[in-house]
Amino acid sequence: MSTDSAPLPQSGFAVTLQIMSVVLFTFLCYLVIGLPLAVLPGFVHGDLGFSTVVAGAAISVQYVSTLASRALAGRFSDTIGPKRTVMRGVVACGASGVLLLVGLLFARWPVTSVSLIVASRLVLGIGESLCGTGAILWGIGRVGVANNARVISWNGIATYGGLAIGAPLGVMIEHAVHPALIGVLAIALAAGGYFVARVVPAVPIVHGERMSYASVFTRVLPHGIGLSLGAAGFGSISTFVTLYYAVRHWPNAALSLTVFGTMFIGARLLFSNMIPTYGGFRVAIVSFVVECAGLVLLWLAPVPHVALVGAALTGFGFAMIFPALGVEAVALVPPASRGAALSAYSVFTDLSLGITGPLAGYVAGAFGYPQVFLFAAIAAGLAAVLALVMHQRQTRVAAAGVTAA
Repeated sequence: MSTDSAPLPQSGFAVTLQIMSVVLFTFLCYLVIGLPLAVLPGFVHGDLGFSTVVAGAAISVQYVSTLASRALAGRFSDTIGPKRTVMRGVVACGASGVLLLVGLLFARWPVTSVSLIVASRLVLGIGESLCGTGAILWGIGRVGVANNARVISWNGIATYGGLAIGAPLGVMIEHAVHPALIGVLAIALAAGGYFVARVVPAVPIVHGERMSYASVFTRVLPHGIGLSLGAAGFGSISTFVTLYYAVRHWPNAALSLTVFGTMFIGARLLFSNMIPTYGGFRVAIVSFVVECAGLVLLWLAPVPHVALVGAALTGFGFAMIFPALGVEAVALVPPASRGAALSAYSVFTDLSLGITGPLAGYVAGAFGYPQVFLFAAIAAGLAAVLALVMHQRQTRVAAAGVTAA
């Protein structure tokens, strides 16, 4: 029997506070992720002397780790509860900070340094998976399934808010003090997050029918493919925009990441109610088109200002893709398998970002950095077509059901 009882009705502000009390841990996790994001590519390529492909892989290996641990995050969230899952994720973030600190201090030994950095990214990927999935389920448990889209939207705001603050902060620390301080700050943030998580109330574990992970994965596969195509835009910007700016001798590369994150947050705040109003597929189609337009601007940008507009449109378009397709994906499984559905669906973000780094590195080396954004724009265009096909299929199935009734 399911214990998925709906929480008592609350005001919109009270619901938002309940959600924010748990997505705080997603924010802390992505602040830790964002701190070295604009620093490590230049450090690995410039200071350690490795190729652009290695620089991209050093960043993207985190997403491979997150991909590998998504099933574990879903199982933990469904069985031991979201709170304990998040706390384990925060511990992993702290451990990654320790490895990053040592790796940055060992710059005289490039192979050792890059190995420790890669190990840090691998551990951080596990932390990302546990915190991201656990926080969403924790939020849904606190405010009810009727607020799924709001929880997922706020979790994304926390995600890219952390990145938007962390990236320029990391660059400031590198220039003003020493990059190793980034590792120290990551450890402190994780420790603080762990002790705060201990006092936030847990939610009941949902009991009832649980689908196998393979069955859940199959159900959300089309939605995940669309998400992975859309995530290529974020992956290309987060991994290569700093080198793209450097090769063109443009200043303030980290500003493009901040603009991306700011527009992402703005879109989530302004348009999260569009999903229950118009449906996830309609919102996704429009979002993919806007993202594609932003990436085309980045590809063709003759001056930094145009590149910033491109980054802004990309962030604005990418903002609603995860919740729009995610709401449709989670609706396909029973309540006791929500954690598995979210983790299976999120796998496709990790898969996309894990592939995008080295693939975009190859594109940059063979054709130039602007072509990286053309590659991502083509992916977003294909995603728009896929979302349209899924929407048409959903419409046909609904019409057939009405006719049968």
